[in-house]
Amino acid sequence: MKAYIFPGQGAQFSGMGLDLYENSAEAQHLFEDANDILGFNITDIMFEGTAEQLKETKVTQPAIFLHSVILAKTLGDSFKPEMVAGHSLGEFSALVAAGALSFEDGLKLVSQRAQAMQKACELQPSTMAAVLGLEDQVVEDICAKTEGVVVAANYNCPGQLVISGEVDAIERACEAMKEAGARRALVLPVGGAFHSPMMEPAREELAAAIENTTFSKPNCPIYQNVTATAITDENEIKANLISQLTAPVRWTQSVQQMIKDGATLFTEVGPGKVLQGLVKKIDREAQTASATFETKGDE
Repeated sequence: MKAYIFPGQGAQFSGMGLDLYENSAEAQHLFEDANDILGFNITDIMFEGTAEQLKETKVTQPAIFLHSVILAKTLGDSFKPEMVAGHSLGEFSALVAAGALSFEDGLKLVSQRAQAMQKACELQPSTMAAVLGLEDQVVEDICAKTEGVVVAANYNCPGQLVISGEVDAIERACEAMKEAGARRALVLPVGGAFHSPMMEPAREELAAAIENTTFSKPNCPIYQNVTATAITDENEIKANLISQLTAPVRWTQSVQQMIKDGATLFTEVGPGKVLQGLVKKIDREAQTASATFETKGDE
């Protein structure tokens, strides 16, 4: 079965999407629409911006969403997903690609999400850290015992977790992780504690926007971050999307469940190859590919 996977924040690069814009009338039209919807020329930043400009949250999230969704739309008839999943922000791309959300509604929600997260980050200093080489249970136990807010936020692959929370609590947890035998426990250069209780103000703000958006039944199951199970019901999709900002991204569990349900090929749609690398670490036997416009996705 064909699974399509959509990347999250961190995959951006200068020049992203330019090949699509130059080679597809449909892509060009969608990019122009995106400029109108957002109220600024995101294409200028995507195609020619500096790494610094692309790192701005209000730019990064819509830019990755646009690259992924427009690429999926240009694949035409060859794009026939039997299951989809997206990592964090990528879940919105997956929902649009699977027909559960319109392009315009998806982009508006992603833009609102980015701004709500930015505001939440400014309320209180917070951060994230990557922990390598420890069992999930050990990481969870250390988080639970550490004073302050610190939680497991991204289950990326076995032995690679990201923790999220207050700056002091993250630093204390990192020391404890190293003492417990972690290969690395490294604070990440991010603006805030995503997928933790510290995103509650953003969750509340986004909840209202999601509730007021029309969702349709997707063309195939979407494996959502919050549950790591196949979901097709619009109301469940909405509820999980609202929970996503303060809940962990269960990527390892999602990929394992997709394989259990018959996924044989994971095609990454969007910038970079991060998710393909994670899929291989979760299951060495899994086949992976990048969606490419030139080959109409037949890789």
